Amino acid sequence: MKWLTHSQTGFQQAARYLLAMRLAVVGLQLTALAVAETVVTLAHRAEALAICLLYGVLATLGWLWFTRRPPRSPASVSVGLALDLALIGAWLFLTGGYTNPLVSLLLLPIAVAIILVPLSQSIALTLSGIAIYTALVVWHSPLTHDHNHANLAQLHLVGMWATFAITAVILLLVVGALARRLRQQQEQLSSIRETRLRDEQIIALGLSAAAVAHRLGTPLNTMTLLVDEIRSAFPDPDLAEDLDMMERQLALCSKHLQQLSNAAIQAKTAQLENLPVQEWVARLRESATLLWPAAPIDWSTELPDCQVAVDATLDQAILNLLANALTASPTWVAVSVHRATSSRIEMVVEDHGDGLEDTLQETPGEQIVGSESGLGVGLFLSNATIQRLGGTLKARVDQDGTTMIIDLPEARADKTNAGGSR
Repeated sequence: MKWLTHSQTGFQQAARYLLAMRLAVVGLQLTALAVAETVVTLAHRAEALAICLLYGVLATLGWLWFTRRPPRSPASVSVGLALDLALIGAWLFLTGGYTNPLVSLLLLPIAVAIILVPLSQSIALTLSGIAIYTALVVWHSPLTHDHNHANLAQLHLVGMWATFAITAVILLLVVGALARRLRQQQEQLSSIRETRLRDEQIIALGLSAAAVAHRLGTPLNTMTLLVDEIRSAFPDPDLAEDLDMMERQLALCSKHLQQLSNAAIQAKTAQLENLPVQEWVARLRESATLLWPAAPIDWSTELPDCQVAVDATLDQAILNLLANALTASPTWVAVSVHRATSSRIEMVVEDHGDGLEDTLQETPGEQIVGSESGLGVGLFLSNATIQRLGGTLKARVDQDGTTMIIDLPEARADKTNAGGSR
């Protein structure tokens, strides 16, 4: 497989626009020759026609070259545009020189050069165009051997109008299309750059979390041993109850650290599993019950009959949102899932709190925000995880409370289940 550089891909995409410009110029030249022949007898009709045909052949060859073997540097593109100027200038020399109303066709290769090639080469091509125009003024070739000035004047005026209109159309279609494509590429690069910066932040947070999890393992093991030693040294029933509570809390901390390690491994290998929505929501409900046994979470029983691609990081993202909702609204939180479109589902988390009212944006989680009860990174990580899986996180705050909407793509049923790689 042949890999192309970014510049080669750009030149390959510009090939058809260059072909369209060149063939439009050839068509305009042939039309001008045909119209002129109906009014006057051209002095160099055969030579001008030969240059038109040569220009058309070279335009086709240039298109084949750009699409199959795109150049690695802009210098080759500049050489091709310089050849455009030379061929247009030669045709103009044989058809009246600077008095030919089609002389403004020399601007087309210069306009394309300004978009496609570096500034220094664009300046060189601009100077070349000016030099060709100057040469046409100095070395003038008559359009016809006859001297029918009335016909020539009328032909020149009509040609000026036609040249302006057609050149404007070519600039709009060719140069405008190239400019739009370049703007699209710049927007894509900007989006990729922002995503990369966000991923670097997530990686830094992940590395910090992994380091903390590793360092906490030894103190937790030490505290577990100390609980056993205290239980043996002081067989007090009242103290035993407290020690049992401490032991359960230490076991819960160890379990959370193990879940963190497993989630890191799964995220590293980018493994997803396709689950029915009912099974996924049941798993989330079980995890939430273990974390908040007395939490007033109202889980909807009406669920769509479809599948969704999930992993441990997505579960943790949903649990983070539930934790925020319970913190802001300890008396009521509702979770529902419904089908948004034929290929997407939405999970809605509602509460009666206003904890995000001061920091919520139209797309929450784009930046780390302050938090009175946590580190403020939960919403940021949740949004990043949901976006990584092709979803979006939206929010709405009104007088009734806060509503978080997790939009996720529906998984195709024919994909590999249980840990298929993305």
